[in-house]
Amino acid sequence: MSEKILNIAVIGGSGLAQKHAEGIIKDPRANLYAICDIDPERASALAEKVGCTKVLTDYRELVNDDELDAVVLVTPDQVHAEHTCAFLNAGKHVLCEKPMALSMEECEQMLKAEKEGTGRLMVGQIGRCTPAFALTKRLIAKGRIGELMFVESEYAHNYGKARGYKDWRLDPRRHIVIGGGCHAVDFLRWIAGDPEEVYAYSTHKVLTDWPTDDTTIAIMKFPGNIAGKVFVSSGCKRGYTMRSCFYGTKGTIICDNTSDHIQIFEDNEDEGRKYTKAANIPVEINNHNAFEEIRQFVEAIVTGEPMPISALEGAHDVAVCAAIVEAAAKGHPIKVKYPKV
Repeated sequence: MSEKILNIAVIGGSGLAQKHAEGIIKDPRANLYAICDIDPERASALAEKVGCTKVLTDYRELVNDDELDAVVLVTPDQVHAEHTCAFLNAGKHVLCEKPMALSMEECEQMLKAEKEGTGRLMVGQIGRCTPAFALTKRLIAKGRIGELMFVESEYAHNYGKARGYKDWRLDPRRHIVIGGGCHAVDFLRWIAGDPEEVYAYSTHKVLTDWPTDDTTIAIMKFPGNIAGKVFVSSGCKRGYTMRSCFYGTKGTIICDNTSDHIQIFEDNEDEGRKYTKAANIPVEINNHNAFEEIRQFVEAIVTGEPMPISALEGAHDVAVCAAIVEAAAKGHPIKVKYPKV
């Protein structure tokens, strides 16, 4: 008996939605079932690009569609909870783009919907599919740089006029730390675990007509006596980067999702140098590895294995980001409040 082909719809009509649609098309276990976007022109344009014949403008038409198995949500952050809960309650599997939601209350609604239904939820944190970051995690796990003592990452992104469809990024609830900085937070959590406490400062000097601060720096206390730092900016004048550094007792790794190599500093007495010269390890540059993300999503559905980036993982990212925003506003350290499961 042949394996069932999963019917998967993409909700959203952006360039990122196109990458996900193409990822579905490339996976032999999946079928691009439909494209849905509230703008009929965007929906039709994307459907034409990827060769999909089913085009919709209201996601609710798909919720109770018996032919549909799963959805990929590439929608504005503020509607993630609404869309996710609707599909989970209908028994559909969901891959929801980061951030999982904009508040812990919404995250808890989504966790509850998954717990009470048969559909499963994966949160799209593309950094975990980035070759440089995945290699960094493997090297640290192997002990190449010893015991971690300090970790840092940054989400430096010049938004400029990138306000999103109908200015959705200007929603005052969508702080850049939650909407974009969750990438850097997730990377550090993936490597060092859940931070216990955060302290932060923020400024608002560049995107002055946006409702939230555009630059934030946060210091975090991780388990195992590991210190950490995250820098987030949507107004910095430079190219996009997630440059990250991991300092251990035996070496250091520097990596970026925009570089074709990672650097590792290790002691090499045979060559007469001690931590002064980095070895470069080549990696593929792939910031938006949607195919790998879709592959993992489909694999989990087909095999029944846990989602590689669970709903709880996504909720923990939001918990840390919310604590950072709160710490910057209140001017004192904040204990991170993680959801109770």
